[in-house]
Amino acid sequence: MGATHRVGLTDYMRGEIGTARLDRTGRFTAGAFATFRLTYTAGRFGIDDTGGIQVTFRFASDMGTPQFADPKAAHYVTASASNGAILALSFDVKGHLRPWDKALRVKVVRGFLREGDTITLVFGDTSGGSPGIRLQTFAEDGFQFRTLCDPFATLNWCEVPEQPVIDIVAGPPATWHAVLPTLIAPGQDLALGLRADDAWGNPTALVDGTLRLAATGPLAGLPAEIRFAPGARSHRIAGLRATAPGEIAVTLSDAGGNLLCASNPLRVTAEVPLRHVWADLHGQSGETIGTNPLRGFAAFARDCAFLDAMCHQGNDFQITPEFWAELNAVSAEFDQPGRFVFIPGYEWSGNTALGGDRNVLFLREGEAIHRSSHALVGDLADADQDAFTVDALFDRLRGRDALVMAHVGGRYADIAGRGHDRLLQRQVEVHSDWGTFEWLAEDAFRAGYRVGIVANSDGHKGRHGASHPGASLFGAYGGLTCLMAPALTRDAVFQALRRRRHYCTTGTRLFLDARVDLAEAAALHEDDPAAGGRPVGRVRQALMGDILAGAPQEVEFALEVSAGTPIERIEIRDGLRVLETWRPYAAQDLGRRIRFLWEGAEYRGRGRQCFWDGGAELVGNRFAAMRPINRWNLDKRCDLVGDAAIAWTAVTTGGFGGFEAMLEDAAAGTLRFTTPHVGGEVALAELGLDDRIFDAGGLGRRIRLYRLPDANPHRQAKLTRRIRRDGKGDTALWAKVILEDGHVAWSSPIYLIPGDPDAAPALPP
Repeated sequence: MGATHRVGLTDYMRGEIGTARLDRTGRFTAGAFATFRLTYTAGRFGIDDTGGIQVTFRFASDMGTPQFADPKAAHYVTASASNGAILALSFDVKGHLRPWDKALRVKVVRGFLREGDTITLVFGDTSGGSPGIRLQTFAEDGFQFRTLCDPFATLNWCEVPEQPVIDIVAGPPATWHAVLPTLIAPGQDLALGLRADDAWGNPTALVDGTLRLAATGPLAGLPAEIRFAPGARSHRIAGLRATAPGEIAVTLSDAGGNLLCASNPLRVTAEVPLRHVWADLHGQSGETIGTNPLRGFAAFARDCAFLDAMCHQGNDFQITPEFWAELNAVSAEFDQPGRFVFIPGYEWSGNTALGGDRNVLFLREGEAIHRSSHALVGDLADADQDAFTVDALFDRLRGRDALVMAHVGGRYADIAGRGHDRLLQRQVEVHSDWGTFEWLAEDAFRAGYRVGIVANSDGHKGRHGASHPGASLFGAYGGLTCLMAPALTRDAVFQALRRRRHYCTTGTRLFLDARVDLAEAAALHEDDPAAGGRPVGRVRQALMGDILAGAPQEVEFALEVSAGTPIERIEIRDGLRVLETWRPYAAQDLGRRIRFLWEGAEYRGRGRQCFWDGGAELVGNRFAAMRPINRWNLDKRCDLVGDAAIAWTAVTTGGFGGFEAMLEDAAAGTLRFTTPHVGGEVALAELGLDDRIFDAGGLGRRIRLYRLPDANPHRQAKLTRRIRRDGKGDTALWAKVILEDGHVAWSSPIYLIPGDPDAAPALPP
């Protein structure tokens, strides 16, 4: 047997340690309030004075935080001993061994327990008026109240032999989703995905009825009706074909003709040399710190989120050799060319001081894993393969079929100060469930790196590709990346990643195309010339992610967008600079509709959550209507209080949230607001097209107010701009698209760099 180290808990005489039982088992609705009595019965040793028990929950669980002070409030928990021993309760979100971080501890502070004595914990004790405790907001088979005992008062915890378990299931349908591809040629087969989610974003099987389908353009094979029978979380209608160029969307209505949802737009063009592959390349299952087993995690991505490609990214220090082998086997099993791509990989989870989080993707199974540590892996047989720093990781991966993405999670990737490899690390992740991190791309631009822009979920709640944050420290809906690949195969996806040919969103699907046209040919590079990349030809047009050397001083940047919701604005950027902010309307189109947004983060690290609990009031005017923007955490409120005030509780982690309101009078009165970080007032007559900004320090932390037209029908944009380069270095042309529903999209930059275009042969047109 090889070397090992201890990472677990004691199993000393585990069968004699006692038992734990719940008074209720079975199926319970996600996010519902409930009451559970957990009874621990002492085993052979009893529990000594100052010993106790603890009940632990996974890091990812967003069950209501237990509290012990207010019997009338939610999540009230009590404990009592059958023999009258005095107990003390405490709760710590990082009180136990990962992934069972969240620990409710019951300490025997006076007295002791004999064999057969009991401790009864009441989760959600309603005797004093509490509504109960809110269950976690996402579905999970086998949700555990993981119970441990410290009978000897040594803090050497032992798990009871059988754990109390319930199943958490989706509630009734609240929102509907129809998903189409975003680009296809006439006559090519395509599929439509349909599902209904409950209020917390769980696909629900509680749909029973016949629904109507209709297309806005020629779509052969689409049935007029579809039967949703109880038990199915989603439906996939394959064998559809668009019969002519144009744009198509599909609507889903109930039997009475009431619209339930419309799909994203499908662009149909005569030629599609590069297909759109929608991917979530970052998330974890229950074998590490996520939820539900790996196969269910992958099946959700394919069958409920309707992804084309995925990658599992478990924290390396928690991936045992056995799970690494299983992960490789499952990626090979699910990888089906033409249908679904599963890329093997892992998250290198080094401490921030050693480089911070990086995502490692492999082209093939069977690669060695190079962990940042064996902190939670007891088997040290492959410890000599570890890479403790990101530089060591790059050394291990250099020359292999591997790619690295820089990521911001619990740890953030320090790409400017600690490590970057121009050939391996070709992407930076600017959005995930953790929040929005444009500053990571800005770090890359400042350092002169040439990277593509991606967004993924880093989901921990078992909803890969449709990752609702629930009610937790995650402050955003999970992102998606659209790869432009020649085929739906792993090789083609890797090619798209190597060439940085992709755009990304905060979770919506839209059509986006960005190009640069040149009057004279320039040298095209797939690999960064700064790392020795040689030109592969000369071209007069560049796509997202391309690197062109020796481009003329003036170029034409073309951008096209088609979305399922109205476009609020588009920023055309050159690296760190915003060259232009375009809106589909002008100042004279503005009306009674205003937006009030809070955004930003505290700082780059784990405690980046920024809480905005506050309110606004109108003086001399009234609100005619109001709706929240990006209110993903449904446990947070954003409500009208009468007709002249709004109150909210909110959190941001780099992105933005807020509300839009329709004023009774477009210009009358003053809006006053208060938040923990900044307050102020604005005369509404002065509010116009441009943002009125109230800076609040932190990391991009601020309040923004501006005015919109009463109605904005513009869901498409086609822009062409002449860009004159300054000739002093790289020009990195990219775009940020902001939609009215709060979603955002980013194109990967097109890099125009100094160089000799004649050093490369011409490519065919």
